[in-house]
Amino acid sequence: MSKPELINDLARFDYDLPAELIARHPLPSRTDSRLLVVDRQTGELIHSRFQNLPEMFGAGDCLVVNDTRVLPARIFGRRVATGGAWEGLYLGSASNTGPWQIIGQTRGRLQTGERIELLSAHPKAPAIRSSFLLLRECDEHGRWLADLDPPEQAETVLDRLGTMPLPPYLKRTVADSDDRQRYQTVFARVSGSAAAPTAGLHFSETLLQECQEQGLQLEHTTLHVGLGTFRPISVETLDQHAMHSEWCQVTDSTVQTLAKTRQSGQRIIAVGTTVVRTLESACQTGNLRAFDGNTDLFIRPGHQFLATDALITNFHLPRSSLFVLVSAFCGLDLTHAAYAAAITQRYRFYSYGDAMLIL
Repeated sequence: MSKPELINDLARFDYDLPAELIARHPLPSRTDSRLLVVDRQTGELIHSRFQNLPEMFGAGDCLVVNDTRVLPARIFGRRVATGGAWEGLYLGSASNTGPWQIIGQTRGRLQTGERIELLSAHPKAPAIRSSFLLLRECDEHGRWLADLDPPEQAETVLDRLGTMPLPPYLKRTVADSDDRQRYQTVFARVSGSAAAPTAGLHFSETLLQECQEQGLQLEHTTLHVGLGTFRPISVETLDQHAMHSEWCQVTDSTVQTLAKTRQSGQRIIAVGTTVVRTLESACQTGNLRAFDGNTDLFIRPGHQFLATDALITNFHLPRSSLFVLVSAFCGLDLTHAAYAAAITQRYRFYSYGDAMLIL
């Protein structure tokens, strides 16, 4: 392949999407999605189904998934001092019972020392004991530190009161019963995400078993998806973009498996842009190594991919860092051609939409 073009103008990562192609609900089955296969060498586009995925790889190839679990991190409350409504998002805490990091919105300005009574996202839920947040301090990005009163494990409170933090384009403030099951991958096991790693939503337990029966290996990484992942870039050039930071992990065991995969001439297949970002963050010394920490790696055209041979991904928002990453891997012109073909063929877009396999 030729040396990738260095592109800085954000306008080149834009496209027009008919609103009716935004998938607002999941299909009846995870594997019912369509799959657009993109060959980077030939530029060929093939229309297939996600359930056909196992036959597209060879024995010894390795699927790498993100095993993060989405927290019911969207929370609602009432300002004790004013009675005003408040809506927020739990971003994390240093320990299970430590101060919460949150963002929120309400009428008027929140004050240090205010108390917010947390209310159930599900009005018909049985009555429960009250929990309060005591606001400590706010940083320049609008993120508050808050103490939970009475002290309790964060996940316990969120499970009781919170709801899935669905993207705005799904047009639902509170997740429904389908969302609670389907906005979570079948391999989710490490709690911490504010959003789903959506490429993984297409896999069922049965399809994973079929992949392994076909001789594919399966490895796990973890990246806790933050809000910044899905937000459009707000500056006009990529050089100006400050990439958000997310925690991720690659274990020694996974590194050893992937090294053997490469040595045997087989492919590393990243299931989602979050896996690409995790693996490439673990290659900053030039070789894949175990990694545990925060990454603010911005993958853009010109990036040299060291640990990713193929990518399974959804169709992403224009002008987003995800669309930029896919363009870096696939090539901008071919990415635009693939998206144009998907629009013409009426593929479903975004979190609950169809998928692409880039080879």
